[in-house]
Amino acid sequence: MAALKFEEALAKLETIVAELEKGDLPLNDSLKMFEDGIKLSKTCLKMLDDAERRVEIMVQDKDGKKRLQAYSIDEEARKVNADLSS
Repeated sequence: MAALKFEEALAKLETIVAELEKGDLPLNDSLKMFEDGIKLSKTCLKMLDDAERRVEIMVQDKDGKKRLQAYSIDEEARKVNADLSS
């Protein structure tokens, strides 16, 4: 499942959820689908965690040292507003 793209994994997970919600599958099939759904869910969560780490950006502090800082839309908006008001 690791080779799946996030959108593909999420679509498969949504399909599994829809099938399970119908409630017309035999118990063994439902359990198998549920297990597959749990695996897909974990895969999606890992991909989201990895994406969040990749969104961290390098910034330079006042001393010229680079450090990692999580990307923040609010921080970017403040920077843009500060630039516009100068």
